[in-house]
Amino acid sequence: MTARTEKRGFATRPADPEQWIKTAESPPRTAEASAYTARLTIDVTPELRGRIKIAAFGRGVTVADMLRELLSREFPSTPGDPT
Repeated sequence: MTARTEKRGFATRPADPEQWIKTAESPPRTAEASAYTARLTIDVTPELRGRIKIAAFGRGVTVADMLRELLSREFPSTPGDPT
């Protein structure tokens, strides 16, 4: 029999999690999107997700753009915030 080779997983854990978090993600699709370099994931119910998507469609914007605007209104930058 031949020796079994070590199988590598699909992804490996980063050696330094802090550096991994700060690493840029894949390039943005548009120039406007380049201002957004962090990804935020939240869990919502399917019903809420549906209402959010319907609201965005009704406003003629993407869900991401609508939520960015909402978050910007709720959490405005204050003097001394890091850029």
